Amino acid sequence: MDKNADLKTGLLKETIEHIDITEFDARPIIDRMARMSFSARDVARAAEIYNRMLADQSCSIILTLAGSTSAAGCMQLYADLVKYNMVDAIVATGASIVDMDFFEALGYRHYRGSSAANDRQLRELRIDRIYDTFIDEDELQICDRSIAGIANGLEPRPYSSREFIQEMGRWLKKNAKKKGSLIERAFEKNVPIFCPAFTDSSAGFGLVLHQARNHENHLTIDAIADFRELTGLKIRAGTTGLLIIGGGVPKNFAQDTVVCAGVLGTEVDMHKYAVQITVADPRDGGCSGSTLSEASSWGKVDTTYEQMVFGEATSFIPLIASDAYHRGHWKERPQRRWSRMFG
Repeated sequence: MDKNADLKTGLLKETIEHIDITEFDARPIIDRMARMSFSARDVARAAEIYNRMLADQSCSIILTLAGSTSAAGCMQLYADLVKYNMVDAIVATGASIVDMDFFEALGYRHYRGSSAANDRQLRELRIDRIYDTFIDEDELQICDRSIAGIANGLEPRPYSSREFIQEMGRWLKKNAKKKGSLIERAFEKNVPIFCPAFTDSSAGFGLVLHQARNHENHLTIDAIADFRELTGLKIRAGTTGLLIIGGGVPKNFAQDTVVCAGVLGTEVDMHKYAVQITVADPRDGGCSGSTLSEASSWGKVDTTYEQMVFGEATSFIPLIASDAYHRGHWKERPQRRWSRMFG
């Protein structure tokens, strides 16, 4: 037992350090990349489009997150986008918000590991692997139970994920071991976070535990309410831009609000700006929910200011975000505080 404990301690000793976009100025390299070709030019144009979003006083920016970039070192980056008024709403996977951000707000960490690790041994040690990143399963189960505890303290009724995550932010204001998480920043700044597949995460385990212990008197998550709320936000916002990390459900959920508004009888403009960073391939008909130009055929995204960046996001989003931070358009942006529209 002690041998395994020592082995586990040895594997969980080098923490992931989250990048700080304020510590370095990416403007010179972005300017140089703009005069290059291939992916370099794509990244520079993506940065230029993101800066257009920030400079457009009428534009509300929706950040969508899929994949594990938060665990991989971009957690502070996304929290800083909220802190510095560089995004106005977030659509994310449950894992990004709960297993990664909320998990670290509880005081736990992700660790540098190896993609070549012995997974059978990791299972015996109760270490979970996210490619070359490790997370302690015992600590993750504390995260599950913390979600159950929050749910136990709320009125038993249907909640949108946005509404429940707001309550998580309220709880973190009093109980966080690590301050400045994405959830807490969003709560402070009234930036709504939507997780359309909320239960596909540590939250799912926690809410199952909540319902199992409260058979007759429990809360539920209403995914349709999420869709209705985000569509209402799109209708109110008017001009919108998308900053898409990965793709999948969060990307489609944000894009589909244009179509849903029409279903509700309100015609709205397509998303005026869109940047997507992804490693997905369009040749199999997917690309994490289609290329941005394909989305235009559905009436979701205007093609005037859209840019696909085919690459792994931890390599590119720090450059794009640092460039935008140092150019400073965020300093003149009005704060939308969209959470307030939901009461």
